[in-house]
Amino acid sequence: MAPCREPGYDAPWRWLRLGWADLRRAPGPSLVLGAVVLLVSLGVSALAWRLGRFALLAALLSGFVFIAPLLATALYGVSRDLAEGRRPGLRASLRLARRVVGEAAVFALVQLVILLLWSRAGMMVSAFVPVHEGDTRALLEFLLFGSLAGSVFAAFTFAVAAFSLPMVADREVDMITAGLSSVNAVLRNKGVTLLWAALIVVLTALGFATAFLGLAVVMPWLAYAAWHAYREVVDASAWPRREQA
Repeated sequence: MAPCREPGYDAPWRWLRLGWADLRRAPGPSLVLGAVVLLVSLGVSALAWRLGRFALLAALLSGFVFIAPLLATALYGVSRDLAEGRRPGLRASLRLARRVVGEAAVFALVQLVILLLWSRAGMMVSAFVPVHEGDTRALLEFLLFGSLAGSVFAAFTFAVAAFSLPMVADREVDMITAGLSSVNAVLRNKGVTLLWAALIVVLTALGFATAFLGLAVVMPWLAYAAWHAYREVVDASAWPRREQA
């Protein structure tokens, strides 16, 4: 595992400021990839609406929340170029994304397994805590146990994803090492990373609340902020730098 630093509680706000600065300095690549996020979100919603299944919409959007960090991989190169004084470009960022596609596939597989386990846990909660119309107590118990189960999976997912993909994009490191390094950094900075997770949830929720239009800005912003979070928290200098070409 890579060693980590322990920033203060002001760090998440600083990461957001730095991410917003990167967004303003590179609006072209940011808006192009943000538009991809928007189109995918609209496509998922249109499919669920056409089929008339709200459950499908909820499942697809939940899965999208897990897979969304993969879409941010191309944006990490933008922040790295800006930090090194180079002019960022979409083509170079996509080259970097192609170089890490194998490790990103491992990440996606892990997230898929977690999503399937989460779905199964939800089914078990529904089976063991049935809710009947007018039974307020049963409804509260269902919400309580469902929230507890969901929190466990969400916490594990965040711990693995928080710093791993930026590390893979920055250094020649495998996904397992990056994932363990991310979990270690989160465990050693529980309060700070909890605040960081809460800010991500709030901003993502605002993106969804604006009929997905806000996601075109929120997702690149969070990707840049996540890059700065990784650079401040994780010391990956022991691994060689990953080149874009």
